[in-house]
Amino acid sequence: MALEDSLFGLFIGLTIAFIVYMAMKANLRHRISKVEAEFRVAWEEQKAGIRKDATDRSRVVIKGKLAEHMIPMIPEAFRYDPSDARFIGAPIDYIIFDGYTRVKDGNSDEPIIVVLADIKTGNARLNKTERKIKEAVEAGRVRWETIRLDF
Repeated sequence: MALEDSLFGLFIGLTIAFIVYMAMKANLRHRISKVEAEFRVAWEEQKAGIRKDATDRSRVVIKGKLAEHMIPMIPEAFRYDPSDARFIGAPIDYIIFDGYTRVKDGNSDEPIIVVLADIKTGNARLNKTERKIKEAVEAGRVRWETIRLDF
């Protein structure tokens, strides 16, 4: 009889443990689905804002790129002869050989001035690389080098 009582007690204990396990599992699944639903709602609310922000940033970048290319055609903003400007894009936007066209056309013996220029729109500022280049020019760390190839 003691063995039967022990087995019956074990059965009751296992049954209660199984019921508690199933209840906890169901509770956990419910909480997970609730959190997932809250996340979906929050994501939907933020998705439009994220897309708008990405579009706005893209628009600003496109306007800046357009301004970089068009600036030589705007005499109020670009005081050099557009023929003297060479767009390189990176790490700076332009190398300007101020006076080059006049010298080339034979109309001047004035010295040519080399200008490194970067175009910025809005509140944009020089990045680290651009600042380093500006510092090098201002400190006179600029030189001419002729590289020869013998074939």
